[in-house]
Amino acid sequence: MDIAIIGGGASGLAAALSVRESLENRVTVFERQNRVGRKLLATGNGRCNLTNRNVSLENYHGVDPSFAGPALYRFGPETTLLWFAALGLVTRTEPDGRVYPLSDSAGSVVDVLRLALEARGGQIECALPVARAEKRGDKFLLTGPLGESFEADRLIVACGGAAGARLGGGRSGYELLTSFGHGCTPLRPALVQLKTDNAWTRSMKGVRTQAALTLERDGAILDAAFGEVQFTDYGLTGPAVYDLSRTASAAGSGCTVFLRLLPEMDRIDILQYMSAKRDNFSDYKAENLLNGALHNAIARTVLRRAQIPQDARLWALSDGALEQIAEALCRFELPLLGTLGFEDAQVTAGGVDTAGFDPETMESLLVPGLYACGEVLDIDGDCGGYNLQWAWSSGRLAGLAAGGLLEDMP
Repeated sequence: MDIAIIGGGASGLAAALSVRESLENRVTVFERQNRVGRKLLATGNGRCNLTNRNVSLENYHGVDPSFAGPALYRFGPETTLLWFAALGLVTRTEPDGRVYPLSDSAGSVVDVLRLALEARGGQIECALPVARAEKRGDKFLLTGPLGESFEADRLIVACGGAAGARLGGGRSGYELLTSFGHGCTPLRPALVQLKTDNAWTRSMKGVRTQAALTLERDGAILDAAFGEVQFTDYGLTGPAVYDLSRTASAAGSGCTVFLRLLPEMDRIDILQYMSAKRDNFSDYKAENLLNGALHNAIARTVLRRAQIPQDARLWALSDGALEQIAEALCRFELPLLGTLGFEDAQVTAGGVDTAGFDPETMESLLVPGLYACGEVLDIDGDCGGYNLQWAWSSGRLAGLAAGGLLEDMP
């Protein structure tokens, strides 16, 4: 059986390797860039956070997140890591459950996938985008940009999403699948930086800190996150910010991000800390009040926010002044202006409607022999390895189903 896969990213390579678990199947991967796995090379800042041992359906989003259940159940993190180990990849797990290659290099992940596929006789056609795909009788006909034509018995669309345009993200997968009659939900950037009023963030550019964040509108909390935040000249970035970004990209105007800058301390603890500092070091300047608790750049910005002169002596600070500082620490307010775009996003929220596919096989309910997997579908995960796990799980399921191998699996 001849199986064509459009897209040589994480899900496409997983699908191709799975197809070739039967040498009776022939597989060709069509990748529009000049190498496979280019976007994969950039994941995890080049380290490749390839899964998370704490995967659950709560980590996934879309119109119907439960669609991801069968793939994640069959090919969860433990099964996936055993699969990678059989390919020769050595991994390590961090305390929070994130899994990385022992080499700390995404290139190791791409290499074991590419080399294993080549060793199994899979064909990879790079720099060859598929301009059009159609079904004629029992065959799929793929057409290249110069009119080249390729025929396959089954077709797997693994083109990825619109995110990461600089690394190959695009809309071709949506266009291909909608040409077969499938619907597509609205697309939004996710796992992306937030644009805020930068009057306060510019003075802290490049500084990282742990913080608790809430996204609010008119006093109602729309979303919350905790973790590392980095201040930028346009707003905020970092893992905790990415966790808020899906909601932020859909929220529209009138939202505000609030940061709790000493998340391990409540307001009473903060006031006691500052009062003790005032009592014990009364001749210190106010700019030294939060030394030992916060980065100096953050401390200075908090004082400006609370309208406290940097050179005021601690003995001169009233209890009311300490209350103002505590308020700035507990509710550091940044009006939300939006998010950066698909060029900077790691993931696409939205995609091809999963209602048109069988979650047990990833096969189209409209076109027999047509499959889809990975980010092109309306499933996206939280920050922390969840999106790559979806790519491996859905790609494995699609490849085995297309190759007629699911009945051989436990």
